[in-house]
Amino acid sequence: MKTMLLFQNKTIPVYLTDTNKQAIEKLSTVLNRKLTTGKNALKTCIKSLISVEIVGSEATLHSLSERDTLTISLY
Repeated sequence: MKTMLLFQNKTIPVYLTDTNKQAIEKLSTVLNRKLTTGKNALKTCIKSLISVEIVGSEATLHSLSERDTLTISLY
């Protein structure tokens, strides 16, 4: 399933394996928190996000630079 997330004034596609509204809400909360308190590599990835893939309780953040792609835990 594909849905869209508005984050940092950008619309980012989010791909889910199942329809879990809670995962999308948690993703938004985690991204905002990590943008302020995360390490530099994570901040760089979040600032250049192009899509997110959620599988279970993990979100893979895809950025413009392929080497900046990271996977984070939502819970």
